[in-house]
Parts: sequence; structure tokens; C-alpha cells
Amino acid sequence: MKNWAGNLEYAASSVASPESVEQLAELVAGAGRVKALGSRHCFNDVADTDGVQVVLDGLPRSVEVDSARRVARVAGGLTYGELGRALEDQGWALHNLASLPHISVAGAVQTGTHGSGISSPALASAVKAVELVRASGEVERLEEGDGDEFLGSVVGLGALGIVTAFELAIEPTYQVRQQVFEGLPWETVLADYDAVAGDGYSVSLFTDYAGDAVPQAWRKVRVDAEAGPAPSSFFGAVPATQPRHPLPDMDALNCTQQLDVPGPWLDRLPHFRREFTPSAGDELQTEYLLPRAQAPGALQAVRGLAARLTRLLFVSEIRTVAADEFWLSPSYRQDSVALHFTWRPLQAEVEAFLPELEAALAPFGARPHWGKLFAVPTAELARLYPRFEDFRELVTKRDPEGKFGNAYLERVLGPIR
Repeated sequence: MKNWAGNLEYAASSVASPESVEQLAELVAGAGRVKALGSRHCFNDVADTDGVQVVLDGLPRSVEVDSARRVARVAGGLTYGELGRALEDQGWALHNLASLPHISVAGAVQTGTHGSGISSPALASAVKAVELVRASGEVERLEEGDGDEFLGSVVGLGALGIVTAFELAIEPTYQVRQQVFEGLPWETVLADYDAVAGDGYSVSLFTDYAGDAVPQAWRKVRVDAEAGPAPSSFFGAVPATQPRHPLPDMDALNCTQQLDVPGPWLDRLPHFRREFTPSAGDELQTEYLLPRAQAPGALQAVRGLAARLTRLLFVSEIRTVAADEFWLSPSYRQDSVALHFTWRPLQAEVEAFLPELEAALAPFGARPHWGKLFAVPTAELARLYPRFEDFRELVTKRDPEGKFGNAYLERVLGPIR
């Protein structure tokens, strides 16, 4: 079995598909090594194991809305596309979504995945409770307010147990308009990045860092916050006259509706439509999050590598993420700018280039996305995350035999036993 991109073949000795949480708990209790597999939209071995690979598709795929508490209990194996449809049908919504609705809720939350928006924290910020199967087979629930253990477990890299469900904060459904602008001057972006990134509920810039202008700016606004006519320009960029794909040579058919047409949140906040299955891969991904105040300097540093980047890069997306309190969240206690790189399928060359890219971003405190390709060593990760050692101790406490351990965790956390 391979991951979404096809750049990794999982090493599991067997694959199991339990049909209930009870079956999953029994399986985990009797396993030597075990890891859960979500939508496989990770580009590294975070979910790999040499033991039992657990696929959660067979577990009940429930969404239970508690309107009074404004929460929904959600099966971890659901995709955000499935969850969004279930919530919308009952008149509810989430605060944000990632660019792809095809990713699993548990996998996205556990790796710190996010959408875009200067006031929108990562997807994990919606979590009010998490239910997971521990190494012993015990099913445990942690709730917001339980203190450090909750904050250390929500973005947990699969190291503390197999997540079976979350309670997520929800809000009444809302509509979003999306407009794409072309030719945003770099001079304007660097002069006042906060103004550009904050001019909308969600703003994404797509670029290869070459030239004098950012080719595309995707601006999404909530209809309940901005009901007036569509703007005729965006900081000097002009509206696209037809739907666009982030890659100039790609058909926009599988992208969400643009041209300022209002629609439900679940059909506008992602960049890609849930009705279309993403391609089988043919790309690699890397992402770094750093303090938003450092955005101009970091963007200039990456622009300085444009000549090297363009041969390896399909496109880069620049987004914003508000701060949260989860120990291993890349936006832990910092309002962040996220620099996302979608690479051509040239893994050896990309991996050879990553240390150079990371050296350019190191002065700005760049934290890597846990589910993508990166080369940042353990010592540097420990410096970037104030609660890094606390997380290592939590892993030792909750999984003393290393049942959920794998090569990835040994590489990024270092020896913890």
C-alpha cells in the first residue's frame, strides 16, 4: 500500500480494518507495533509502521450534533468533505477548512493541518474533546479544560493512541464568496503583508517567487460580513475573468466556484471540490510556519532562491494561521504565515534542496508541517517548540513500550526511552 502521492510504500506486516471501536481496542491491546492510517495525504512516514497498519474506514462514520452545546461528535476516520456535508445538512458549519476536503479529520488534526485566514486558527482549534485508544487497549476521552494532557494530545502525531472521535466546535452555516485576482505586485505584499493577508476571511497567494508580481491571490469572504459589490482590484491585482487553477497550465474544473458567486462554506473555503477525487499524486509537499511579523523577511529570503526553486516547484501557496495552545501545533502561541511548497515528483532533488531552503528560513523561526517533507533535526525542533520535552515525557507516560512508535517519531523526537 502506498500513500496519496505514491512516494512512500508502507512497510506494515499486515493491514487490519476493525468494524467497531471494541474491535480496534482489542487489536491494539494485542499488537506489538500498530499505527492508524487516514486518507494517506502525508508525504512522509508519520503513519508508517513495521507492525499492524489499521485502516479506520470500517468504523461507524457518525456525526452527532449537539445544538445546545454547539458541538458535533465526529468519527475520526471521516473526511472533511463528508463531515462538511453532514453539518451543512443540519444547518451547521466549521470555522475553516483546508485546501483539500478529501483529508481525514483525525489525520489533519493530529498533524496540525490548517486553512487560511488571519483570524482563523488551525483545524485543531475546533477540538473540544478527543477520544482515543491507548496502548493498553483502554478507550480514553480528554476534554478541553483537562489541562496539559489535552493540549499535548490533540496535535499528537499518532504517538499517544489511535484517535477514534472528536468533539468539534460548530457554528451556524454561512455562505462564502471567492474571487481570484492576478498580478499582485511583490512590492505591495512586502510593504504591508498583514494588510494583504487580512483583506478577507481567507486569503491565499500562489507564486513561484520569480518576477515582480504574485500570479494569483485567492480572496474568500463571508457573505454575512461583506455583502457589497465585488472589489474591482486587490492591492493592484486585477480580477480573473474566468475560473483559475493555482497552476497556470491546469484546468480549473476541479477547483471550487470562483468569480464571486456565493455558496456554502464547505464549497468555497477549500480550493478543490469535494466531488472530484484528487489525482493519485504526482507531487510532493513541504510547508513551514513562522511568526507572521517575520513574513516580509522570510518571503524575501525565499525569493532569493527563486532560480533554484523554479525547476523543482509546481507552485507555492502563502497563507496565514492564528495562534493556538496545542503543544506541537506549528502555530503554537504565534500568529503565523505558512509557506507551502508543492514540488514536482523529484524526491531526491527536493530532499537535497530542503536543507538550503530551511537554512534560509531558520532565522525566522520556521516550524515544519509534521505531515510533509522536511529535514529539520531534532535539536532544532526542540528549540522551536517550548513544550517539546513535555511532549516527549507524555509519550513515555502513555506509550512506555513504544507500541505507536515508528522510524518517523524516533527521527523527529529523538530517543525517548
